[in-house]
Amino acid sequence: RRQRQMCIRDRLLKYLVKGARITSITGEQGCGKTTLLMGLIENIYETMNLRITEMAFELHLRKVYPTRNILSMRETDTISGQECLDVQKKTDGSVNIIGEVATDPVASWMIQSAQVASKFTLFTHHAKTFPDLVTALRNSMLRAGVFKNEKTAEEQVVQVLNFDIHLVKDFRGRRYIERVTECIPVEEKNEYTYDHRKEKTLEGKLEKFMDNSTIFYSKTTNRELYKYRNIMEYHDGKYVLTNPISDKNIREMRINMDDSDVVDFDKFLERNWGIKPPKLDDDTNTENSTEVETKKRGRKPKTTLAEEGLSLIHISEPTRHS
Repeated sequence: RRQRQMCIRDRLLKYLVKGARITSITGEQGCGKTTLLMGLIENIYETMNLRITEMAFELHLRKVYPTRNILSMRETDTISGQECLDVQKKTDGSVNIIGEVATDPVASWMIQSAQVASKFTLFTHHAKTFPDLVTALRNSMLRAGVFKNEKTAEEQVVQVLNFDIHLVKDFRGRRYIERVTECIPVEEKNEYTYDHRKEKTLEGKLEKFMDNSTIFYSKTTNRELYKYRNIMEYHDGKYVLTNPISDKNIREMRINMDDSDVVDFDKFLERNWGIKPPKLDDDTNTENSTEVETKKRGRKPKTTLAEEGLSLIHISEPTRHS
């Protein structure tokens, strides 16, 4: 039973990495964040180039994976973190790994690299809860001068962040994953109505207008930018899968996996959450290819040629008689 619980945990983490999800590893000092980060790198496809940015060299991934394309960098007095990020862009880095997001500039680099510079990003942070993580990254973006508005900065953070793996070290010294949390950005919807046009009285029009005004000020002052939910939790010595992964993340994860991993991932979803794999476009492509084949140009059927030959003979006969 214990092996099965470990299998659920390990397979979920494997699929998050193979699905190219931007993932944070959070927890207090000494809880095993760096160790887990080094273990997750094993699941990254070997065709992807790794670019490591650290405040102090502690991962030593080139020694652990000597055959992989790995470039490790750190900020110095003469080389800034922004220049390290530029090097990553120019050297075709696929995966950006940040050893520890501990300062405001590092948080800014992380957001930038996750947006434009790499396929996905793995990083560690000392946040205790998921809202604390979002708030800390948002405040770092504001202090770094990247954004001026809190809502805009927070929106950028939640658009980038996909999952959070939170580690705990109890008083016995035991280290374990407490939860795996998914971040779900809330899409802004147009909830305004034009019902005031249907009202015939001034009171009715003002009432509908005030309804739209209430919606507007609610979005301006207290708009919900994201929701979060745990997809795996640690309860009574075992790992339990709780809420399913969102449809958007499932689709994007399947796109980034190879065929064998997609099959295993689909089985994992159906066995644990009852989620059936989405229908592929193979049927549609087959139909389209069939239509194209029927419209191919080439020699016409013999019956058509024969008919044309008869018609030509029929037309040319009067000329020959004349």
